[in-house]
Amino acid sequence: MNIIVTGGAGFIGSNFIFHMLKEHPDYRIVCLDALTYAGNLSTLEPVMSNPNFRFVKLDICDREGVYKLFEEEHPDMVVNFAAESHVDRSIENPEVFLNTNIIGTATLMDACRKYGIKRYHQVSTDEVYGDLPLDRPDLFFTEETPIHTSSPYSSSKAGADLLVLAYHRTYGLPVTISRCSNNYGPYHFPEKLIPLMIINCLHDKPLPVYGEGLNVRDWLYVEDHCRAIDLIIHNGRVGEVYNVGGHNEMKNIDIVKLICKALDKPESLITHVTDRKGHDMRYAIDPTKIHNELGWLPETKFADGIKKTIQWYLDNEDWWQPIISGEYQNYYEEMYGNR
Repeated sequence: MNIIVTGGAGFIGSNFIFHMLKEHPDYRIVCLDALTYAGNLSTLEPVMSNPNFRFVKLDICDREGVYKLFEEEHPDMVVNFAAESHVDRSIENPEVFLNTNIIGTATLMDACRKYGIKRYHQVSTDEVYGDLPLDRPDLFFTEETPIHTSSPYSSSKAGADLLVLAYHRTYGLPVTISRCSNNYGPYHFPEKLIPLMIINCLHDKPLPVYGEGLNVRDWLYVEDHCRAIDLIIHNGRVGEVYNVGGHNEMKNIDIVKLICKALDKPESLITHVTDRKGHDMRYAIDPTKIHNELGWLPETKFADGIKKTIQWYLDNEDWWQPIISGEYQNYYEEMYGNR
């Protein structure tokens, strides 16, 4: 099996590559990544010498480059992680998100149509469903929940999802889509909540929390997400959407306090900043479909996963230290400095 993994130098994509090379050592994995701010080639260092792995620096919007790669590799499957994914960045600059997340997806699917494919898998997000009220803990997102987006980011992902399903219906392209809740774990880019709080704690820096920090997210350890995608691309029904969630809802403020406690840092470091525009209040996934059809359940309890994640950041400063300087530091100041 020859699989092209786009966005494989990012957080979830890199973890998926590690998972696939471990679980399917006879597979060939080709990673396509443009290495924008969140793509980090050092993340893939553990597999660079693997004879069944190839890295190609390429933007998924580059039609000529994508077609050339398909001609060279003749992939059996494409798993598309490549996406601009940070909500705050999408509010500041929506156009980049529309180009990568919609036009890039179309480019990949056109290549799949031209050169043939057994499966195209789109990695999406639960954010396409909008949010749920805090006072209705009985409500969950299912695959039938209407799309109701809140940000340019989630709108671009929803647009891509609709395009993927349209390519299936119009052209018969064999597709699947997964919509996942918030991931955490190794190689998570430092602008995201959990790694940001860990790193700031280690430096005794303020911990910026939007509003009162009451927003609720459903947290899933990244390795569990990778197992789910592995199952979907091999056994999932063509044309179907699968929700992937951890049934582990936590308020943002409680996550931050937990990290403070784990690192023996005072909660006085917590600094409340002006809330994000259009900030979704609660995400909660119902993963019944993927459990019933494919037998998937999350294996990592949050208490264990967060300990492993914190320890990983303690042990891998050489990975994240270079990232928090330069462009990212400027962005950080812009986002949180005056709020």
